Amino acid sequence: MSSRARSAADVVIVGTGPNGLAAAVTLARAGLQVLMLEAQETIGGGARTLDLDLAPGIVHDICSAVQPLALASPFFAAFDVQARGVELRAPEASYAQPLDDEPAAIAWRDVERTAAGLGADGPAWRAVLGTLAKHQDLVVELSLGDKRSIPRGLVDLRTLLAAPLFGGLLGLQGTPAWNLPFGTERARALLGGVAAHAIGKMPSLGLSATAALLATIGHGVGWPVPVGGSQSIIDALLDDLHAHGGEIITGRRVRTWRDVPDAQAVLLDTPAGAAADILANRLPRSLESQLRRFRHGNAAAKVDFVLSGPVPWRDPEVGAAGTQHLGGTRAQMAAAEAAVAAGRLPQQPVTLVSDPSVADPSRIRDGLRPLWAYAHVPAGDPTDPTELVTAQIERFAPGFRDVVVAARGISAADMHEHNPSLVGGDISMGRVSMLDMIARPTARWDPYRLGETGWYLCSSATPPGPGVHGMPGWHAARRVLRTEFGIRELPDLGPAA
Repeated sequence: MSSRARSAADVVIVGTGPNGLAAAVTLARAGLQVLMLEAQETIGGGARTLDLDLAPGIVHDICSAVQPLALASPFFAAFDVQARGVELRAPEASYAQPLDDEPAAIAWRDVERTAAGLGADGPAWRAVLGTLAKHQDLVVELSLGDKRSIPRGLVDLRTLLAAPLFGGLLGLQGTPAWNLPFGTERARALLGGVAAHAIGKMPSLGLSATAALLATIGHGVGWPVPVGGSQSIIDALLDDLHAHGGEIITGRRVRTWRDVPDAQAVLLDTPAGAAADILANRLPRSLESQLRRFRHGNAAAKVDFVLSGPVPWRDPEVGAAGTQHLGGTRAQMAAAEAAVAAGRLPQQPVTLVSDPSVADPSRIRDGLRPLWAYAHVPAGDPTDPTELVTAQIERFAPGFRDVVVAARGISAADMHEHNPSLVGGDISMGRVSMLDMIARPTARWDPYRLGETGWYLCSSATPPGPGVHGMPGWHAARRVLRTEFGIRELPDLGPAA
């Protein structure tokens, strides 16, 4: 860790989240001198793993815990985190949707096993999700591109069926026809729970795109957790950056462009509004106005638990999944999300839960284990979510309170304290709608470049949006190499390079 900056750097990057680090290792691999500035004392943004002093030896993933895109993302595939010692373990079941009055719906990695558990909807699930899983690379390319280029997979004859199927699923699930093609509540709720990884009204095209991508991956590479926590991914990126001469200064908050050392290019891993504040009066007026108008979405409120044993799910099969989506039926989830959109705190909020020790037993220490959970709430809501989340888990796991040893709740209003990018608790760094995902943060042809300043935006406020996949940083870095340094060939990111 560097305590001071060199007198000159080719590139300065503000923020050390996964996107800032993806840009940093790409640019450093191209032979450029990279300096990173981080406001916090720890590195990693939403992918940090920290000891919260809730129990000896128990560490918690601060924002993101389950990392399906660490295997599926083109950036991470090129970087090859597994070859760098990051162990990603996918549980037997990717996710589960417990229900009040009938057995839970389980998305096993095995499509056939999933279909067998969905009764009358099994053939439809197999036909749609099974086919998409066979063409996972195209689905990922369609979802994680820069929304400005034609995916190469679209010209591959082998994917002619998958592309319209993906579009059809997205279209149906994002409109009032969202109950098609599934006829049972269990299948509908199972897919609806995946959509809840984004926060917004149900149905909507933005949420359906989330569901289509993550459900596909659930039957492909699965939904793995990094052994030891998400920090292991960040540490692998840091090691590569340091190996190629990159430097990092922590505890260095950037409020204005004057706080940034001179460099040929500067990349901001920040919200769109923060970029406008930093470059106030230095951008074209229309661009600055667009950045300030970019809409934030509603929020997550987080609870970190320490448990004395596994969650006592009413349906034991729910415990085989690494992730549980708690909201009940599709109609119940839609009602809760509508309340959030209207600015009201629902009594039974949509809640996501993950026990990393299901796939990574090393997280259990002296019989204690961490549990990760967050609920959807209105932006900036000041309510401590601990009781709301506890009650929602207890709804599907009677006796849950009896295994809780410690808990730490963070309201949406306070989420920015450990990550300034989470404005009002918005973990997506912008509203998740189809328009906002494409015109993110503006409809300009190059959404990363901030005018003619030599500054770029490389955060989740740019395409393809939220998730630990590194793609906004990678897309921005490619433009910086070409536009600012005349380098058109991407460097090899593999560990042997």
